[in-house]
Order: sequence, then structure tokens, then C-alpha cells
Amino acid sequence: MRPLPELTPENTAFWTGGAQSKLMIAFCGACDKAIHPPQVICPACQSRDVSPREVAGSGTVYSYTVNHQPWLPDMAVPFAIAVVDVDDAPGVRVTAPVTGCAPEAVMIGQRMHIAFEPSGEVWLPLWTPLEGAAA
Repeated sequence: MRPLPELTPENTAFWTGGAQSKLMIAFCGACDKAIHPPQVICPACQSRDVSPREVAGSGTVYSYTVNHQPWLPDMAVPFAIAVVDVDDAPGVRVTAPVTGCAPEAVMIGQRMHIAFEPSGEVWLPLWTPLEGAAA
């Protein structure tokens, strides 16, 4: 079992949006800056007018790694984890496991789409390749 995040007023939309297949990213209402991880105060303009907004749920692989170490009992290895630049949320990168392809098939510049896996109260993000798409 993977450790799960603690839900807070700031991050609940991000961790539960997957129930409706929505990637929810915090945005500042004053300056429109995308903020991730979610925070109470905008780091750009100090406004407290921060709220979650649905974004497209797609993006481009910025970096990735392939894990070969079983960190927990019964953890299936190898698997890839990708850091993805999120479309519609400039400056936001979401790190999550990759599903839907072999770990060695993941590459920088590859286009991905978000999927979600329920676990307790939260919906964990997963990246899946958009077939035939590259940046």
C-alpha cells in the first residue's frame, strides 16, 4: 500500500478531483498564476484569492525515471514516474507514475494524459501516453 496524502483545505480539490476525472489545479484570482502544490496565498502577488480550477489534464514529459527498487512489499517493478508540464497551467509540473506503456517506452517530450486511481479518500494521478503524440 502506498502512503496517501493528508487532505487539507488547500489540496482537497487536487486529490479528489479524479472522482470526476478532473485534474484540479489552484489558480490565483488576482494575477491568474497557476499554483502547485496548492497554497493559501499566491506566491506571485500575495493574494488570498486562490481557488481550484479544472485544467485539460494533458501535458508533456519534462523528465522521468524508471524505478527498479521494490520500496514496499509486493511492489511491482520496474515502473516509470514522469514529471509532466501541465497544459493550461503554465509553470505547473505534476509528478506521477506512468501507466499504459512499458517503462522503457517513456521519453522526454512525450505527450501524456491524466488518469486517476482511487485509494481511500483520494484519487491518485497517473499519466498515460497519448498515442503517436510528441512535442
